Amino acid sequence: MNNQPLQTLPKLIWRSVVQAIILAVLAGILLSFIYGLVHHYQQKHRHIQQLAALLTSSASTVDGADTVAKQVSILLAAEPNIQSILFYSTPQPIADIDRFTAYQSNDDWQNALFASTVSFNYPVISDDIVDDSAATINATQQPNTLLSDNTLELAAPEALTDNSALVGYINITLDVDKLRANWFRSNLLLWLITTMLAIIWALYILRKLSWPVKDIAALTEVCEIVSKNPELEQLPVIPQQFEFQELVQIKQTFITLFDRLQAAKQDYEALAVFEQQLHHKDLSLDVQLHNFQSMITHELKTSLNAIVGGLHLLDDERLNNEQKDAVDIIRNGSEKLVLSLDQIIQLNQIQKGQFSLHFSEFNPLQLIADLLADVECAAKQKGLALVSHIYHIDYTLEGDASKIKQILSILLSNAIKFTPVGQVSISSQLTHFDNSNRWQITIKDTGIGIESDYIDDIFNPFFQIDSSQTRQYEGTGIGLPVVKQIAQLMSATIEVESALGVGTQFILTIPLPKKTHVRQQKLLAGLDVVYYYDHETGVLVDELERLGATVICHQHEHLVIEALHTKKVDMVMFAEDVSAGIAEVIAKRIRQFESYESENRALLVYWYAPHQAQYLDSFEHGLKAAGIDYCYSAAYEDKALSNLLKSWLIWA
Repeated sequence: MNNQPLQTLPKLIWRSVVQAIILAVLAGILLSFIYGLVHHYQQKHRHIQQLAALLTSSASTVDGADTVAKQVSILLAAEPNIQSILFYSTPQPIADIDRFTAYQSNDDWQNALFASTVSFNYPVISDDIVDDSAATINATQQPNTLLSDNTLELAAPEALTDNSALVGYINITLDVDKLRANWFRSNLLLWLITTMLAIIWALYILRKLSWPVKDIAALTEVCEIVSKNPELEQLPVIPQQFEFQELVQIKQTFITLFDRLQAAKQDYEALAVFEQQLHHKDLSLDVQLHNFQSMITHELKTSLNAIVGGLHLLDDERLNNEQKDAVDIIRNGSEKLVLSLDQIIQLNQIQKGQFSLHFSEFNPLQLIADLLADVECAAKQKGLALVSHIYHIDYTLEGDASKIKQILSILLSNAIKFTPVGQVSISSQLTHFDNSNRWQITIKDTGIGIESDYIDDIFNPFFQIDSSQTRQYEGTGIGLPVVKQIAQLMSATIEVESALGVGTQFILTIPLPKKTHVRQQKLLAGLDVVYYYDHETGVLVDELERLGATVICHQHEHLVIEALHTKKVDMVMFAEDVSAGIAEVIAKRIRQFESYESENRALLVYWYAPHQAQYLDSFEHGLKAAGIDYCYSAAYEDKALSNLLKSWLIWA
């Protein structure tokens, strides 16, 4: 992972520009130095050639020695860069010296930069001096010739005519070190002026580059302020001294995005407020719905009880056949209505978490025999055969026999209802494990069957495959949802296999404990619990007492506080019918009381109905802030409940 600090754009621009300027200045100075020095050296070389031509011309005459001597003294005094001027007298050409001289003339830049001294050799040819040795030399070129640029081109020693002879060589040695020093001193002021102009120009460029850098820095500063202040509602002013098109566009985009963010934030806050209002409204509607369901079922049940009671009174009266038929019709209708109403009440209790299991020993063979006896009459009326298949010996199981019988009764009744002809069979299999038993009951019919598209929907409340008013089979669609809910409470599974026109098969698998592993009856012995409720105590109180806890139920807030005054309380529980707002108020009072008057800290538990789980995030924070220790769904079972409470007490 790279831990180096992030590089800023202004710093990068400044650093790059400074480096480019330094490199340009150094390159300019170096190139100008090299070019100027080499050019100066070449000019000096041409000047020496001109001087050499003058000297060789003077030396080629008969009496030129004195003239050359005067010229040399004048040249040495006038040209400080010339180190020496020598004359070598020889009648023969010196090839090595000539080649060295030619090589030096082709390397002006190297001599100008690195050599200390450079020697130039020029031949002296005379037409007046002829001897035997000179006569033997052939020449193809003319002697000294004046060029068009006023410089002399010296003849080579091989280029001798018949009447000329080589007298010797004039050697001129140039002091290159002194030449460089003089040239540098003469150009130092120009270099300084050029460098100053370059620096001034660079500063001007840097000043122009600082304009966008300042604007970028201002924009960066505003970005930093916005990032460090998430609650910022007003965007700071972004100073822009120079209107660069790109930076102006970035600034406008940034302002637009900030405005959009603020608008989205306001919309989100408005949506949150609206959602909170909807939540409170939903909670209120849920409470009203449950209250309405409780009221309407209570009123209907009361009215039906009056009807059933009146029908029983009519049994003792002397009625004619027509009246008896009318009473039977009323009785059958009321019984169906009572059964449907009981199932609706039961389903409502399960959804509100007010439904519990009561374990006891029972005989599965006897339970099946009782079921078959109950539905035998209905099967005979339709001409159906009832068949049972038992694949185990007589055995005693531990479980909620009434709930199991209710499930099987609903399944058998449905099988008989939807089977026009054929048979209905019930099979029983029992599998023993080390610590538990598994009881599997299969109910199979040869009825009308269910389409595969509807199998997942038959367990939904009030679902009807044929929902028309002229449907052939009556029913409210409550039986199978009750079966599913009770089976889930018992940790049982129910599977459906069906083929349209062939029949349906329900497979119920129930896990049951062995008698030697029946749960302990006093798992919560010694635990004192204050239970606060609004309308109904629910089955939780019965479950706590059966597990050994001492439960004190109160319906008023001041009684809860008084209970904390009188004795040590381990837990205070709020029933699922208590609203979250009331629970917050009571929890705050309890915690205030404990901080001033009690050394014992009670564990506060809020039970909410399962259907409120989707709203948990909206009220859990407020409850815990008020002092509630745990918020939990009111779906509880014996051993699981006791283990849950004990784990809370240990952590508390």
